[in-house]
Amino acid sequence: MWHRYDLSDTGLIDYARIVPPTSQNQGRIEEDLRLSLTAVGLDRDADTLRHTGEMVIRNYDPCISCATHFLRLNLDR
Repeated sequence: MWHRYDLSDTGLIDYARIVPPTSQNQGRIEEDLRLSLTAVGLDRDADTLRHTGEMVIRNYDPCISCATHFLRLNLDR
């Protein structure tokens, strides 16, 4: 995680920037999702595609599924 803080003369935080690992890896996660789902086959059923997507995302951030309402998959075929 990257973080930066600017403090006032009295020691109070004037500015904070926190960049968690998930946002740092967002581009790579999206590309790996595209590659993995294409390799599995986009014609597969929704459960298979959802499960594959969840596995790819958990490779980067195993806690994301606990912190969010995880992977809603809407197929438009």
